[in-house]
Parts: sequence; C-alpha cells; structure tokens
Amino acid sequence: MIEGRFAELIAGQRQGVLVTLRKDGWPQLSNVNYAWYPEEQIIRVSTTDDRAKTSNMRRDPRVSFHVTSGDFWSYVVVDGQAELSAVARDPHDAAVEELVGLYRAVQGDHPDWDDYRAAMVRDRRLVVRLRAERAYGMVHRG
Repeated sequence: MIEGRFAELIAGQRQGVLVTLRKDGWPQLSNVNYAWYPEEQIIRVSTTDDRAKTSNMRRDPRVSFHVTSGDFWSYVVVDGQAELSAVARDPHDAAVEELVGLYRAVQGDHPDWDDYRAAMVRDRRLVVRLRAERAYGMVHRG
C-alpha cells in the first residue's frame, strides 16, 4: 500500500508525468492526465496505440510516475509495472468501457458519449494501468 501522505497527493491531482524506458535505456517522459484508484493501488492513463510510450511499455513494462503539488514543493514518484488494456476496436468493448470510466474519473460527464466511444475506436486508444509497487518523495504539511 502506498503511504497515506503520498496517496493523498496522487488523489488530489489529475496531471502527472509518465516515465517509460526507450530501447536505448534512456527515459522518455510524457505529460498525461490520470486517475488514481486507491482501492486497487492503480494509476490509469489513456493513450493511443501508436505512441512511443506505448511501444516502450510493451517492450519493458517498468515505469515511473511523477506527481507534484500545485505549489511544486511536494511531490511523489510511483514505481511499478504497466499493464496495457486491449486497443479499443468496438464502441462497446471492454477497452472502451474502461476508457469511459477513466474519462469520468478525470473529467466528469461527457456531452456526447456516442461520439466519445467512436473517437476511442478511431484513435485506437487503450488504458495504461500502473500498479503502484512503491512510492517515494516529499510531502510538506502546512
């Protein structure tokens, strides 16, 4: 379980930096929106099948995720293994259902769910599930 002060910071934000490993071993950083699911200890991110970060995670699922407070002085880094959902292929498949749940967790309600579902298939979206194995950082109380 991620320590309470770290979990609170993760839960209080919606934007973070996903760090994957390139073929040559160098890190690749991507700014992303995310949702934290504390009961599962999972961070979920929506991405497309053609992104470099997706290829990186297929090759090497070790990832880190950086979240900072609004004032920049508190932060947490979560390390873990990335799991990738199937790529969305039908507006009502399991991948799209998970993307709908993720959208709701990050943004709330969508004005046109049919259009959203079609876009997930058209864009070849999938969900990254980062299972939090450990966390470190600094959270200032104040």
